[in-house]
Amino acid sequence: MGLSRSSTRERPQSQVLTADGLNRSLRRISHEILERNASALEGLALVGVLTRGVPLARRISDNIRQFEGLEIPVGSLDITLHRDDLGGEEPELHRSDIPFEVAGRTVVLVDDVLYTGRTARAAMDALLEMGRPAAIRLAILVDRGHRELPIRADYVGKNVPTARDERVRVSLTETDGEDGVITVAE
Repeated sequence: MGLSRSSTRERPQSQVLTADGLNRSLRRISHEILERNASALEGLALVGVLTRGVPLARRISDNIRQFEGLEIPVGSLDITLHRDDLGGEEPELHRSDIPFEVAGRTVVLVDDVLYTGRTARAAMDALLEMGRPAAIRLAILVDRGHRELPIRADYVGKNVPTARDERVRVSLTETDGEDGVITVAE
């Protein structure tokens, strides 16, 4: 879970999700997506927000394949140019990869943590540049509160009340070598 990072050694930490808890949360989100979209599964797609939203979206797609035998397409979305907090920094751009038409689909945006809502807004802006979906839904592994924009997730793995001076750190095997979620006091 990134516990070996030197920046987290002296700071108080609290485990939010173990690897098993993280996988249970993703299975529950996968079932909820299936239930709420039962009449329109052929038009469903998942788009992960870079970086950790992408492996989460792939895992949800894998779960749906295991549960129902359905192949739900997965894309990745770089929101860098749509962020409102870059300041004067030179942004590091990544490549979005949406291997399907967005127009007319129900697109579930997938990300790891929902905090102020600004990342979700940026993701919607970036997605809308690629076409007009029939609907956009939001799936989040951890909702920590403190919204600055009127944005709410449709699918939530775990609600974790936090203080503003805490950080939620999500570790995934695909990006960090292990699964888990912790909070760290700043």
